[in-house]
Amino acid sequence: MASEPVARAVAEEVARWGGMRQTGVSLRYMMEFGARPTERNLLLAAQFLHKELSIRIARRAQDLDSLPFGLSTKPAILKVRDWYLDSFRDIRYVPEVRNRDDELAFTQMIKMIRVRHNNVVPTMALGVQQLKKDMGGTRAFPPGSDVIHQLLDRFYMSRIGIRMLIGQHIALHDPYPEPGVVGLISTRLSPMLVAQIASEDARAVCMREHGSAPDVNIYGDPNFTFPYVTPHLQLMMFELVKNSLRAVQEQYMNSDKHAPPVRIIVADGAEDVTIKISDEGGGIPRSGLSRLFTYLYSTAENSPDLDGHNGGVTMAGYGFGIPISRLYARYFGGDLQIISMEGYGTDAYLHLSRLGDSEEPLP
Repeated sequence: MASEPVARAVAEEVARWGGMRQTGVSLRYMMEFGARPTERNLLLAAQFLHKELSIRIARRAQDLDSLPFGLSTKPAILKVRDWYLDSFRDIRYVPEVRNRDDELAFTQMIKMIRVRHNNVVPTMALGVQQLKKDMGGTRAFPPGSDVIHQLLDRFYMSRIGIRMLIGQHIALHDPYPEPGVVGLISTRLSPMLVAQIASEDARAVCMREHGSAPDVNIYGDPNFTFPYVTPHLQLMMFELVKNSLRAVQEQYMNSDKHAPPVRIIVADGAEDVTIKISDEGGGIPRSGLSRLFTYLYSTAENSPDLDGHNGGVTMAGYGFGIPISRLYARYFGGDLQIISMEGYGTDAYLHLSRLGDSEEPLP
């Protein structure tokens, strides 16, 4: 346990840094800046991150202390808050970045921070489940619980930004980057290829859980590419295809009819790249559509475990997959819409801004 004066000193520092202004960056800026990862550029980036991460991490630690309905006191949430406080301390105690050695030491330290925060999403979900249990299940959520949703949206959006900045900086140190890749950004990402990989992963999960999986048909121009962050798109596509496969599989489980395929259509517009994921899995009642985007409901039967596909970002069972996928889309100026025909099926529209100019939406 930290002694009282130390704890107070850290709290004062957190309050001071949490009060400062955040600085957003755009996908285009990250791409242009990272295209020449010279020693000087890396030094400038590390100096920017030293300050920016202090501000963003301090703000999240403050948020975690002020969640409504006693959510801040749940063991899982306290654990996450301690991770943020530890990371804040690590960043503040590292000396100013003045030369190459400082920069390399700083990069090692943020690598450690990234690993420490790998399981934030499932651990936060556990905290929400602990709160639900105390309140006697979902039905008993008091009026005003949408505040929890807004705070978690803010928290997760900020987490995406922090991980993007850290991941981008670490990746720029790769001595042999793949051609066309700048840090985490693929300058020539093929949405068709990502759709194929995500579909194979999602079908494997469906096979494991149900013993069989519907086909996935993908339509679009196989030669079309645009700049985007591959792991972000993979995560969103995997989540949406997995949901569609599950819906179709459950709809046709006891039927003699052949399960219809899930269809993915990739369209390349002047402003947006839009990916539509269409299924005939029976759809969602209109009353249930708004629940898709809140963190307080889950559709999966069993309580989830913490192992995690995608480095601790598995979201099945938490009911977090859809709202977090929408945040990933919005992070670079896109969006996710879900339109359903109850009794027939569901269409998810993933809009990705292809201009790369929109600033990070800083909560």
